[in-house]
Amino acid sequence: MWASGRPAPWPTSLNGHFDSAARLMEAQRAEVRRELGHLTRALAGLGAPVIVLKGAAYLAAGLPPGASRVFSDVDILVPKAALHEAESRLMLHGWIGTHDSAYDQRYYREWMHELPPMQHLHRGTTLDLHHNILPSTARLKPDGRLLIEGAAPLRGWPGLHVLGPADMVLHCATHLFMNEETSHALRDLSDLDLLLRHFGVDPAFWPLLTKRASLLDLERPLYYGIRHTAQVLGTPVPDDTMASIEAFAPAAPMRPLMDAIWHRALRCPHPSAAVSGSSAARSALYARGHWLRMPPWMLARHLTIKALRLHQRTSVEAVTAPTQG
Repeated sequence: MWASGRPAPWPTSLNGHFDSAARLMEAQRAEVRRELGHLTRALAGLGAPVIVLKGAAYLAAGLPPGASRVFSDVDILVPKAALHEAESRLMLHGWIGTHDSAYDQRYYREWMHELPPMQHLHRGTTLDLHHNILPSTARLKPDGRLLIEGAAPLRGWPGLHVLGPADMVLHCATHLFMNEETSHALRDLSDLDLLLRHFGVDPAFWPLLTKRASLLDLERPLYYGIRHTAQVLGTPVPDDTMASIEAFAPAAPMRPLMDAIWHRALRCPHPSAAVSGSSAARSALYARGHWLRMPPWMLARHLTIKALRLHQRTSVEAVTAPTQG
């Protein structure tokens, strides 16, 4: 029987799959809670806020998207000035860096919004340590300090914080609509829908959301986020908010094209759900994501280095030296 007491609306042959997924979800939820405990101890005394991001934040804060999330890693954010100290403390507690090549290290540490992923020596868990939510080379320039100033303590986890409601929504939208990777696009859209429904019961949330989007230079991701959650999932959005985000829209010639692309990319990634142009849409968003993350000269050099596997060499300083001029 289903949770409601009625027969489940799927063939009984699928029950084993659902039971397996539920067990995996619960095991991962327990693992994330343990990792947050380890992080609390490792970063105690850092002297700076430690902000939990994305799925781990939804779970720890008891938010709707955390109720059925599966996890591949834990993401945290600290002030850029505290990044080195946080990394050192984590290494003392068993986390080690990955991506050892000279080029990858420089790529992350000079240009990205996070350090190379860290993995724990014994538990094998993965941690992403951020200082912002977009690379320093990206077209949009959110100020990480404003995100940290607006964060709130995470109840039950001393020393840990989560982004404020509006900033959490903006991060979710930015992660989805500024990313080159779309394999989890529908899941991320569902997260965004659940956050908007949860926080949106407070009428004061909506004007704050658009205000924070403007302050953080995240107007375009918010436009796409609200537009597509409303279209795909029927997210209830006040009329005045729908009207106000039109100021954040792309130029008129791009609107129908981007709508067509996102309409295809936001479908279930299973081949049975594909429609004409799905593969082309995902390829276009992959290229767009890279284009939005780096200026053209840097993108060309980065793709060339990756294509020729120069980043795998032990010494690539000569090919990665900054252009003088």
